[in-house]
Amino acid sequence: MRAVQITEFGGPEVLRTVELDDPVPQPGQLLIDVSAIGVNYADTHAVEDSYLSRSSLPMVPGGEVAGRTADGRRVVALTATGGYAERAVAWANMAVDLPDAVSDGAALALVVQGLTAWNLLRTSARMAPGESVVVHAAAGGTGSLAVQLAKRFGAGRVIATASTEEKRKLALELGADVAVEADGEGLKERLIEANNGAKVDVVLEMTGGPVFDASLAALAPFGRLVAYGMASRVTPSPIAAASLMSHSRAVVGFWLMHCLGRPELHAEPMAELLALVAAGELKPLLGEAYPLSEAARAHEDLRARRTSGKLVLDPSR
Repeated sequence: MRAVQITEFGGPEVLRTVELDDPVPQPGQLLIDVSAIGVNYADTHAVEDSYLSRSSLPMVPGGEVAGRTADGRRVVALTATGGYAERAVAWANMAVDLPDAVSDGAALALVVQGLTAWNLLRTSARMAPGESVVVHAAAGGTGSLAVQLAKRFGAGRVIATASTEEKRKLALELGADVAVEADGEGLKERLIEANNGAKVDVVLEMTGGPVFDASLAALAPFGRLVAYGMASRVTPSPIAAASLMSHSRAVVGFWLMHCLGRPELHAEPMAELLALVAAGELKPLLGEAYPLSEAARAHEDLRARRTSGKLVLDPSR
């Protein structure tokens, strides 16, 4: 089978298309003929071995696939690795049957990024109706869904950030009340101004560095900043306990891995998200579909912030 493999850690240049033997499922696993592969920002970290979990070589990256099982079921599944290939294996409890009304791309937008957006708001931030919510990278896969879900869950004001005017316009079309420039300089003031002069209640933050620092400074008393990524690859300033106490604010970390195996955080919200998409009430933002052989270009575009929505690889190309 064709697959994308790395034999050394690094940037997009280490991704190589190769021929490998088909994976062999273990007891309790499914072999999936892959029709579409999800690309996540976390994949870029895994390829350079800078993610929360360590990578080992050689490796076929990729943690999410859509396709058919040997008995013909159409599924979307989480894989530990091995997703960037024509065939992949997944544990049976990590595969979800897909309604006919949900496309492969839409399903792939939900299995990591949709579940992340749902849990950021419901589980980690515990957003209450009427609260203001800042969604950084609001035109991205997770951000575009978080904007829609925050409105659906009753946010009083959704403030989006994005790096270009086109992306900010898109965030407004998705339901954000206001969209501002994403750059860290002056961000605290822009967020407060966007919230009608008041500090904000919830921030969903995946950039790190100055954006994290400015977002924390913009939090109201009892506000929550949920950190779920570090796309800038810049570490935020250290946080002293006294700083949190003196402002009654909280910083919460989130990693989707801790939701897996917990039905109330994984299976149940996934069923809810699929039903919303099938009914046309939630619209995953779909980005470019790259040939499998151009996985490196997908990583380059993702790291350069040239993309919007969910990126996929097409194993037939």
